[in-house]
Amino acid sequence: MKILNRKGLVSVVGIIGLFAVLVSAVAIAGHHGETEAKQSNKDIVDTAIEAKNFSTLLAAVKQAGLVDALKGEGPYTLFAPTNEAFAKIPKGKLEALLKNKEALTSVLTYHVIPANVSSAQVVNLTSAKTLQGQSISIDTTNGVKVDNANIIMTDIVASNGVIHVIDEVIMPN
Repeated sequence: MKILNRKGLVSVVGIIGLFAVLVSAVAIAGHHGETEAKQSNKDIVDTAIEAKNFSTLLAAVKQAGLVDALKGEGPYTLFAPTNEAFAKIPKGKLEALLKNKEALTSVLTYHVIPANVSSAQVVNLTSAKTLQGQSISIDTTNGVKVDNANIIMTDIVASNGVIHVIDEVIMPN
């Protein structure tokens, strides 16, 4: 026994399919909106704290007295070295750097661009001027490198900018 003719069946299937697509789109949009709201409510410092792989960077930022600056309005792009990146620095050199506030400030501000630069924009640059005053080189020949560091994660959005994760601590001249 046929309840719906062929045309009616197609219409019901089409409506059910459209409904499913709309429900999925609303769910995804709602989830995406919540994610964006969470990301954009935290500044660069709080976003780095939440990530848990930047404790050495955050200790250095605190030691240099730059926490308030990185919590400021921005926008900033932070090329954030991981704990593993800091571990590559010989222990004596890292200890000396952490004790020299002027040198530490210079190194840390060399990791910051005073603008919001997404990964899509980074790949179109060959250099960028940092807060420290010197420019970092950007090379997209084999992956994306900032000076000698590989960018290993991109576009971690914060309320006052963006974080790109790097695998080396970059040093100004």
